[in-house]
Amino acid sequence: MKLSDYLAKELILPELESETKSDVLKELVAPLGEQYPEMDTDRAVRVLLDREGLGSTGIGDGIAIPHGKLEDLEKVIVVVGRSRKGVEFEALDHSPCTIFFLVLAPEQVAGMHLRVLAQISRLLKDEEFRKAFLSADDLEALWALLKVV
Repeated sequence: MKLSDYLAKELILPELESETKSDVLKELVAPLGEQYPEMDTDRAVRVLLDREGLGSTGIGDGIAIPHGKLEDLEKVIVVVGRSRKGVEFEALDHSPCTIFFLVLAPEQVAGMHLRVLAQISRLLKDEEFRKAFLSADDLEALWALLKVV
């Protein structure tokens, strides 16, 4: 399983503009409306905010992995974002988050959802990968880094 199986170049946001958790989630979900016109993006944001209410998906080291399940999805979708300035995301280590991997999954594929989250977590534990991700110059450089993992 490759992460790039669930990620499209159009779903990489090299510079997030948002400054709050809820706005980051909205900004990460926004391109899904273009890629998947049938998706209820407002509902997706509500699902993500509900999940954040259970506990922050900011896991530390500048990383957040917001995730949720939608019944009308057919496959797992990953959206990647970067905020060079950082966003307060109520992370476990109380540090701002700069790396965002959003995962949306169909209700009926819990196993796949967990495998994708585990793969992202393993990838982001690699300090060299995080440095390369944060220092990538643009969308093309980020895509080159992400399409092989």
